[in-house]
Amino acid sequence: MTTNADEAPKRARRRAPAGAAVLREDVTEAIRAAVFEELAAVGYARMSIEGIARRAGVGKTAVYRRWRSKLHLVLDVVSAMAVLGLPVPDTGSLEGDLRLLYEVTSRALRHPVASQIIPDLQAEAARNPDIAEAMQKALRDGQEGVASKIVAAAEQRGEVRSGVDPDLALDLISGPLYWRSVVIRTPKLPKGYLESLARATAGALKAL
Repeated sequence: MTTNADEAPKRARRRAPAGAAVLREDVTEAIRAAVFEELAAVGYARMSIEGIARRAGVGKTAVYRRWRSKLHLVLDVVSAMAVLGLPVPDTGSLEGDLRLLYEVTSRALRHPVASQIIPDLQAEAARNPDIAEAMQKALRDGQEGVASKIVAAAEQRGEVRSGVDPDLALDLISGPLYWRSVVIRTPKLPKGYLESLARATAGALKAL
């Protein structure tokens, strides 16, 4: 028969160590969301831990328990973009896959938050090598993973030759839309642009 005295040591063993901080995931996600909103509202240079905490509805201590500084917080959030990635299209054709990818990417890049954050962080990346590295990884990893799978599927269908240069394929797939949406920031894409881009890109990949 088990006694209360027998149960006490088991409860003690299960108890968290004294002083250990338990970080609630919902608070962490609220802070991450607040970073995106704060970046879009005021930019990296004017962004502050106080502003992030206020927007997330938490105290500054909750932020500092998770990240040492504003820089570390932003680097973490930007790096997480690479993990989320983009959905891999599977329409059955190279041109169809590219068209769907461009539709999803175009909507994401035109989102008010993204359209403010990406150019601002690019400007900061020119002055801060840590941000530059995180931005490069986030953007490259997210696009590279999808592009490589689109090309691999096209190879299996016989639409492109095997052994296509992956870096050149990535440039062809991602470069034009990124140039339009982020670099020169065209407010509205011309009618039929995404269809034409998908057709042209598919033709270029087949010619490699």
